[in-house]
Amino acid sequence: MRQTIAFIPTLKEVPGDAQIISHQLLLRSGLVRQVAAGIYTFLPLGKRVLNKIEKIIREEHAAIGCVEMFMPVLHPRELWDQSGRWDDYGDELMRMKDRHGRGFVMGPTHEEVVTTVAKEYLNSYKKLPINVFQIQTKFRDEQRPRFGLMRGREFIMKDAYSFHATDECLNNTYEDFVKLYTNVFTRCGLEFRMVEADSGQIGGTGSAEFMALADIGEDTIVYNEEGTFASNREVHDLEEGDPSPDGVGTVKHAKGIELGHVFKLGDKYSVSMGGYFLDEDGKQKPYIMGCYGIGVSRIIMAALEQRHDEDGIIWSKHLTPFDIHVVPVDMNNAEQVTAAEKVYDEMKAAGFDVLLDDRDERAGVKFMDSDLIGLPIRLTIGKGISDGMVEFKNRQTGESQDVKLADLGEFVKAQYEALS
Repeated sequence: MRQTIAFIPTLKEVPGDAQIISHQLLLRSGLVRQVAAGIYTFLPLGKRVLNKIEKIIREEHAAIGCVEMFMPVLHPRELWDQSGRWDDYGDELMRMKDRHGRGFVMGPTHEEVVTTVAKEYLNSYKKLPINVFQIQTKFRDEQRPRFGLMRGREFIMKDAYSFHATDECLNNTYEDFVKLYTNVFTRCGLEFRMVEADSGQIGGTGSAEFMALADIGEDTIVYNEEGTFASNREVHDLEEGDPSPDGVGTVKHAKGIELGHVFKLGDKYSVSMGGYFLDEDGKQKPYIMGCYGIGVSRIIMAALEQRHDEDGIIWSKHLTPFDIHVVPVDMNNAEQVTAAEKVYDEMKAAGFDVLLDDRDERAGVKFMDSDLIGLPIRLTIGKGISDGMVEFKNRQTGESQDVKLADLGEFVKAQYEALS
């Protein structure tokens, strides 16, 4: 894509209301723009990153036989009355009325809706188990939206739900989702921990969170260095140096951003909402359920917290909006422009996503924007092109070197394979 039409509105100055580095980078690099407190537009670069994350999520869900669906944002109040959460959920629940005075919820999660849909079909043990998921916008009436995508009133979430005839079946699927989440966050290039968690407003018989390690995290993780114990401090209120609950060493503290949460719901929703099936003996029983959430938009924020330097973002090759940034230094130099167009076409033909900086800007502006956007590889077409040379820069290591134009294709391919 050509940068003149890519709509990447970078900012030189740090916005005054952006307190943390990820929020600053989100705004400065042109990934998002704020519409209101806790509400953001994802601009083209940000949308490309979302697409990469969603692709990873879809691939990992397909691998365990979890099928995609799409449920409505608006939920009738009656469903939330049935589950008891209309009163229990609290002030964060976005409530509204239609022109006839009927109550609705703008869904923060979809247990009520998915149970209502499932109970019309899952009437026999022969139809179980079933695993479904969606990627959708959720809503939460935050009292104090802050930190960019950390705590918003509108956010993108993947939520999955499983239906089972037995606890054993649920336990097996729960472990499948633990592995799935581990794969997703590993592929996203994140440093994270799985920790024991409080089930909170979702409820159920047990849960675990996946936390990206970051100093600005709102949650405190208590853990031992041996790796045999990790928990949200909400569950185990331990001070640093206290004995580990599993008897191995002492605990330390770390800050984390919650990226994902997996729950064993049991029959909490099936009983309250009439979700029953007939077992092998013809007896009516409630479904045993699980639910599994990932904060899709939060993954971007966590990635920026963990992968940046003083100049800007350092993207993982799995999340980067483009793989390669081709930067001709002088758009008034015909030799440089011709070579840049050739490199651009060759890199695209090799299967890379390529951004060509065809703006008529000073070299310093182009280089500053390139470092800020943080694509993994930059190919600079400058004065060296007269000798058949292109400057290759690895954004992840910061290393640069000149490469012969004739050798560029194979060199870039090898270097890209080595990227994280």
